[in-house]
Amino acid sequence: MHPRSALGSPTPSTASRLSDSSRSDGGRQFARNGSVSEFEIERPLKMNTSSPKRPGVRRRQSEYGTESALRASVSRLLTAKARPFTVTGHIPMDPASLVLFFRSKSGITHSLDFPINIDYDTPPALEVLLAACKPHPTPGYDVYPDRETLFYPANLPLTATLEIANHPILDAVRNALFPALPIGHYLTALRDKLEVMVTGARMAPQPRTLRNDGRVATICVTLPVHHRGGNMIVRDAEGTEEKFFGGGGKPSEVHWTAFLGECEYEVDTIQQGCRMSFTYAVHLKTYGAAVDPLITPSEYFLDLLSPVLSLSRGRKVAFYLTQDYGVNPSEGLAESLVPHLKGSDSLLYHALKVYKLAPELHWAAGGYVWPIDRTVECGNDVLDSPTSLSSMGFPSVFGSPARSAKSVRGPMSYYGGPEEDDVEIMKIEADNLRMRVEESGAIPLSEAEIFILSDWVPGPLAKERVHFVSNGELEKLIVNVLLVIYVP
Repeated sequence: MHPRSALGSPTPSTASRLSDSSRSDGGRQFARNGSVSEFEIERPLKMNTSSPKRPGVRRRQSEYGTESALRASVSRLLTAKARPFTVTGHIPMDPASLVLFFRSKSGITHSLDFPINIDYDTPPALEVLLAACKPHPTPGYDVYPDRETLFYPANLPLTATLEIANHPILDAVRNALFPALPIGHYLTALRDKLEVMVTGARMAPQPRTLRNDGRVATICVTLPVHHRGGNMIVRDAEGTEEKFFGGGGKPSEVHWTAFLGECEYEVDTIQQGCRMSFTYAVHLKTYGAAVDPLITPSEYFLDLLSPVLSLSRGRKVAFYLTQDYGVNPSEGLAESLVPHLKGSDSLLYHALKVYKLAPELHWAAGGYVWPIDRTVECGNDVLDSPTSLSSMGFPSVFGSPARSAKSVRGPMSYYGGPEEDDVEIMKIEADNLRMRVEESGAIPLSEAEIFILSDWVPGPLAKERVHFVSNGELEKLIVNVLLVIYVP
C-alpha cells in the first residue's frame, strides 16, 4: 500500500520547498529533494542530537520573509489578472493618413492633417477648431481652471478618416474585458466626443454618472499630436488605479485605452503641447433576449406567424427548436440557450417578441416537459426497483440487456420466445425510465396543457443528450427543446 504522502499530496510549489524543507511525523521525516518532481519521497528520519546552528535559523527566517513577500506579490498579481478593468494598445496605421474634417460655427468646413507638433508650427485649422470648442464640465468645481479642458460641440459636424471598426480594437476589448461574453453577443462602438487639452489644462475625474447612456465600456484614442504630460488615470469601482502614459502623441503612433463603464478617469496636467483624443462609447448588442437585438424578422415572416397566433388564442402552444447546440441538459437550464439561438430558432424567437409575447425554453423528451427552472435528471438505476430487470427475473449484466436475455427464460417469458422477452425487457426499461423522469420533476405535455405546433411531416429537431445508467449500461437520453408561449 502506497504511503499517503506519496500519492495523496499535490506537487509542492517552489515557495513551499523553501519553508517546508522537512516535516517530522511519528518518528519519520518527509524530505523533499531540490529538483522539481511529481512525487514526494518518504525517507527514514536521521537522528540528529545536536542543536540547530543559529546561522541556519537566521537563514530560514530570511527565507520565510522572502516567501511571504513572494506570496503577497503573487496574490496581487493574480487578483489583477482575474479582474482586469483596462486594456491598452496602438493602432497599426500611418498617422499621415489620418485627416480630421469639421465645420466651424460660420459653416465653413476645415480639414486638419496629422501628425501635429504645435511647438514648431500651429496649423490654422487647429486654431479654428480650438475656437469652436466648449469648456469640458468639471464635476465638483464651481469654476474652471486657468486653462480649460475643451471638447468639440456635438451639434457641429465632425468626421475623421479613422474608423476603429476597420481595426481589431473591439476584438481586443472583448478578449480582455469581456472574455465570458456568450456567442451571439457583440460589441459596437459609437463615437462620443473629441476632447482637446492645451498647455496647463487638466481634466478632473469624470465619474460614471456623466456617462449614463448604457455603455459597457469606453475607448479613448489619443491622436498623434505632440505633447508632454497628460497621463490618463483610470480607477475602477473599488478604487484600484492604473496610469497610462500614451506615448506623448508620438508622430509614429496612435494609442488607445479602453476601460469598463463602471470606471472613472482623469487626465494629468499638460506640461507642453496639445493633447487631442476621441472617446467612443462601447455598447452590447445581442441576438438573445435583449431589448435592442441586432436582427428584426421580415414583414413576410410576421404575416405568416400572425394567423397561427390568432388561431391559438387562450392556449399554451409550443414549437420544437431545430438547431443543435451541443449542451448537456443535465448541467444547465433550457433558458440558458437564449443568447445562443441561431438560424430559424433565433428568427422565430424574435418574431414572438415582436408580438409582445413571453417565449420560454423548456427541455422535453418522450412526451414529458421539464419546468423552466429544472434540468434533466434521470436519477440512479435502482436494482431493487419494482420495475428493474433484476426484480422481474431478468439478468442484470454489463452489456446489452436485450442481447444477454435472448437465451434466458425468466418468469416474464409468458410466451416462451426470445422476441417476446425482448419486447418485455424494452417495456420494463421504458417504465423504469419514465419513473425516473417523473421523479426529476418532468410532467406529461397533456398535464402541462401544452399544444405542440408541428408540420404535417415533422422536420429535424434539436437533439441534446443526457447520459444515464440503465441495467448497468451507459445510455443516452435524447432531449428536445421546446419554445413555449401563452397566447392571450
